[in-house]
Amino acid sequence: MATRATHDVVGGMTENVTGEIKNPLDGLSHDELMANVEEYANQHNLTDILPLLKKGALAGQKPAEANSIPELDEQDRHVLREEITRRWHHPWALYYTIILNSIAAAIQGWDQTGSNGANLTFDAQFGIPNNFPDCPDKATCDRNQWIVGFVNASPYITICLFFNTSAGWLSDPINHLIGRKGTIFIAAIFSLLAPIGSALTQHWGQLVACRVLLGIGMGLKEVTVPVYSAENSPTNIRGGLVMSWQVWTAFGIFLGTCANLIVANVGKIAWRLQLGSAFIPAVPLLIGIYFCPESPRWLITKGKHRKAYESLLRLRNSPLQAARDLYMIHATLVEEKSMLEASGFAKTNNMFVRFFELFTVPRLRRATQASGIVMIAQQMCGINIIAFYSSTIFSLAGASNIHALLASFGFGLINFIFAWPAVWTIDTYGRRTLLIFTFPNMCWTLLCAGFCFWIPKSSNAHLGLVAFFIYLFDAFYSPGEGPVPFTYSAEVFPLSHREVGMAWAVATNNFWASVLSLTFPYMLRAFTPQGAFGFYAALNIMALILIFFFLPETKQRSLEELDYVFGVPTRTHAKYQLTQVLPWWIKRYILRRKNVVCPELYKISAPSAAAHAEEIHDLQEVLSVTADNDKDKEAA
Repeated sequence: MATRATHDVVGGMTENVTGEIKNPLDGLSHDELMANVEEYANQHNLTDILPLLKKGALAGQKPAEANSIPELDEQDRHVLREEITRRWHHPWALYYTIILNSIAAAIQGWDQTGSNGANLTFDAQFGIPNNFPDCPDKATCDRNQWIVGFVNASPYITICLFFNTSAGWLSDPINHLIGRKGTIFIAAIFSLLAPIGSALTQHWGQLVACRVLLGIGMGLKEVTVPVYSAENSPTNIRGGLVMSWQVWTAFGIFLGTCANLIVANVGKIAWRLQLGSAFIPAVPLLIGIYFCPESPRWLITKGKHRKAYESLLRLRNSPLQAARDLYMIHATLVEEKSMLEASGFAKTNNMFVRFFELFTVPRLRRATQASGIVMIAQQMCGINIIAFYSSTIFSLAGASNIHALLASFGFGLINFIFAWPAVWTIDTYGRRTLLIFTFPNMCWTLLCAGFCFWIPKSSNAHLGLVAFFIYLFDAFYSPGEGPVPFTYSAEVFPLSHREVGMAWAVATNNFWASVLSLTFPYMLRAFTPQGAFGFYAALNIMALILIFFFLPETKQRSLEELDYVFGVPTRTHAKYQLTQVLPWWIKRYILRRKNVVCPELYKISAPSAAAHAEEIHDLQEVLSVTADNDKDKEAA
């Protein structure tokens, strides 16, 4: 099937020096487009929906000009307008999929928090106490600290170190073989059995083994669930739906802190119940995932175009939208394949070849770099030193065991509540804006939390101010660096490399999570809380600089349009941020010059409907107000 010339594809998507974002159907005449659609329908036995495919292709070619397409009737135009005016109005099947994915995320958060509460007691029961006066000498304390850190870090070590044979890279062949639904089902089995095994262990080595199995399930979910959400979601609300991963991970953290509190006083088995309770949300995930529609993009890669259309019928409001999205996905995948082949892409499904292409194909290399930055930044910001060790930190601040768990409960509650604003802001303000706003604020709040450890413990203000600034840090993290990394990484890779690219991003995130989990108990003793918090406050500034220069914006772009966004060379993007964005920001917000305009980096050759969302929405409001005024006049 022909789209545009190959040299346009290669030039635009591997070295997109002009920043132009093109529609794959742009430049085709009406007759050429109709001939291509007929060829596609005949090739994949879709002739029974050929009229719908033709209308869908025309709507996809000129998404912002539906009113001028004569083949569309008024009902068709109404459906397409409602994509903008009622952007959250979608079938139950789409939201059911997101709900199941949210349950998977809640399991992730609960798994993290169980060890947080268990850290207060399991070490003594396994004979590895790591604080005075429970351990006899400094050498023993140091040794036990590394063991406790290793127990906590073992799921994350599993994800990053065993990726070639286990959780992460295993997700690539599993996804290719049985799809997104099947992979999530397997992950749910691990998430069900591993917590139960953890609760029954009799030695810390057995606990590590169970947490390794837990890590396999966590790795499969982290790679697959955000990708599954992104592939099923409409472009204009994709960020809001995909970030449900973080919102409900935060909710899982909250539920975990609740469970820790509920069983805190049951005696010696408290830590067992705290670790084992995480099996609860795995049950509805295991059962419910069967009823979700499969990713239409995955089905198309397997040549199952009929099933992809049936899946889209469940995920979209009308057959026209389903047919349009089916043909647009097909057309962009054809073009994407041409681009990758022309830029050195090997014609193979070999996972290791595709992995090396993440670093050798320019478009893929830029996506790999950007996702790596945002994933590392999530660990650099310091959130997981609180998520993994908040009970320990509050205990060092002078809280009793039950008060430390109560303070951790507050942390989990704030993490969940303040994640919600990002559902509405991530697709309007964008990924970059949320990050650039939150990182400076996370820096100063973390620094203040560390300074508060210098307040004498005898003062009532000591524990209160430590908790206050940790909570404030949490409130800034939750709507910014919380939801963005997994949302961003799930959308930046082309479909051909999405699983292996997401696996690399998850490996990067969990490698640094394991380093953090291993080292923070020792850092607390060597640096004191003040030094440890100050260290992570400085890392926030480093992360902010990397994000500002090297992270392209992805909001309101289809997954296929991002090929052009990541076709812009890194040097061009960084230069634009330094010479255009930074001077504009200084003039606008420091010198308070309201009339300055920042030039756009990207140029859209054929504007998408999503790009016009705000303008159309404003127009609808104006028309609505005008209509109301006319009615009032008639009534008068």
